Order: sequence, then C-alpha cells, then structure tokens
Amino acid sequence: MGRTERKLFLINDEITRLREEIRMTEEELRIHQHLDDDARRDAAVGGPIEREDARITSSDVDRARKVIARLHGRIDTLEEKRAELLARLD
Repeated sequence: MGRTERKLFLINDEITRLREEIRMTEEELRIHQHLDDDARRDAAVGGPIEREDARITSSDVDRARKVIARLHGRIDTLEEKRAELLARLD
C-alpha cells in the first residue's frame, strides 16, 4: 500500500470520527434546546435567577451550534483533501 492510500485511510477514519462527534453533539444540542425552551418560559414569568438561567441555556445552544458548524467545516476540508488524493490515484 502506497503513501497516498495510507493518507486516504487516515482521512476516511477522521471523517468517520468527526461524523460521530457531530451526531453526539447534535444529541447534546437537542437536550440544550429543550432546556432552553423551558428556561425561556420560566424567565418570562420569573425573576432575575430565571432570566440568568435562560441566558446560560441560550449560550449552551449557541456553543453546540458553533461546535457542529466547526466540525462540518473540518469534514469539508478533509473531503477536499480526499478528492485531491483520489485524483492522484487515477
């Protein structure tokens, strides 16, 4: 097996790992979204503590979305590298 093939295997493994990380982060995001919905409702009728909880849960949702976007970007980069390596094999 040549160097290009080894690189392809490594890239494929990394893409698989990143997709699994995205799946887990999306599950985490769904939980944070539910908590955020509840916190926003509580903040609408509650006091300063409830509003602070809503801010925290909202930031958790934003953080998870940013992580997912970053992971998708990394996959895009790796898929471009993979395409370049595949073109070399032809």
